[in-house]
Amino acid sequence: MHDAQFRQVIVAGAGVAGLTAALAFAARGYPVRVFEQVPRLEAVGAGIQLSPNATRILRDLGVLDRLLRTAVMPEAVVLKDAATLRELAHVPLGQAGERRWGAPYLVAHRADLQSALTARVADMPGIHLTTGTRVASIATGSHGVTASVEVNGKTAEAQGSLLVGADGVWSSVRALVDSTKRVASPRSRFSGELAWRATIAGDSPAGHAFAAIGAADCVTTFLHPGFHMVAYPVSKGDAFNLVAFTKGERIAEGWSGHADPGILAAAMRGTAPGLAKLMELAGPWLTWPLHTVEQKPPWTTPDGIALIGDAAHAMTPFAAQGAAMAIEDAATLASVIADFPAHLLGALTVWEQSRRPRVAQVARRGAVNRLAWHASGPVAIARNLFLKARPPEKLAADLDWLYGWRDEQTESASP
Repeated sequence: MHDAQFRQVIVAGAGVAGLTAALAFAARGYPVRVFEQVPRLEAVGAGIQLSPNATRILRDLGVLDRLLRTAVMPEAVVLKDAATLRELAHVPLGQAGERRWGAPYLVAHRADLQSALTARVADMPGIHLTTGTRVASIATGSHGVTASVEVNGKTAEAQGSLLVGADGVWSSVRALVDSTKRVASPRSRFSGELAWRATIAGDSPAGHAFAAIGAADCVTTFLHPGFHMVAYPVSKGDAFNLVAFTKGERIAEGWSGHADPGILAAAMRGTAPGLAKLMELAGPWLTWPLHTVEQKPPWTTPDGIALIGDAAHAMTPFAAQGAAMAIEDAATLASVIADFPAHLLGALTVWEQSRRPRVAQVARRGAVNRLAWHASGPVAIARNLFLKARPPEKLAADLDWLYGWRDEQTESASP
């Protein structure tokens, strides 16, 4: 194999994780081949929250300026009681958050993030992106990693030193690697939670209903024992993304589908009339099942395969860190591999061992959030008293470990 081929990095998946990985490796001089199964890149989902630990990396990779054209920098995260609409907590973001954590907290439409990443990839001559291509099999050996890919009914091969599985919660790479008995847990697991989402125009009846109970320039979370809902502006504030979370039965796997709206209606019993009106006007709601991936099995193999993002450790979104963890994974993986180019096994081991504690800590934070936001009775009273006694500055400081995280090696390699 030629040196250029051996240095080549193969990336399966052209979502947030895959495109960030491609940019991070290309910034360090690695040629990258990206294979995406769908014939055309399309945004999945609706809104997305990007905390400073993610936007800092996007800035270093030359993506942030493009994203800022359409994204919104919210002034705060506001927690409200869904029954009374009383404000429970206020976490300052905006310029204050950017000064504190060194990068902005943004909310955006997922399509805008995808477009910003894709545009930056197109600027990088070392990245070759092919859509409509499925990774059918993987072989490893002294030659490195060989991926057999199917495109237009034909099979071709791509060779490199590393294969990055960035193909999401239903990862085919994870399943292919599992077939060799090197990585366990080939399937995701339904969490028992459903997400209900809608995007409403700011000048629509639903938009006016939201303006009556929420702040247009904030991330607002309504708390209730049966559900919680997060609302925030997207598309430069012209629209709002709404996403509610309830318990529910498993529905078809995929990013959007349909479930009995009675589930959401039943979960909302006892909410304030203004919130009930918003939920009615915002419909119909698209629903998707929340799947997770067990974090215990290995994320890497000794012969040059690494899983990142949801392919490795999909978690529930209650810390709003799914995209951020994928972005961190991608940047840190490229950094470690570049630091130890002649010691791939050692580099992969170092990367996985360094990432596991942080990902686990973020998952725990999400689990705590879920319990707190759905609390009832005495637990809810205790929660409210704690939040009332905690000033905004302290609430922001509680997030320093999460939003203030940085990897010095990734920043040193920014283009």
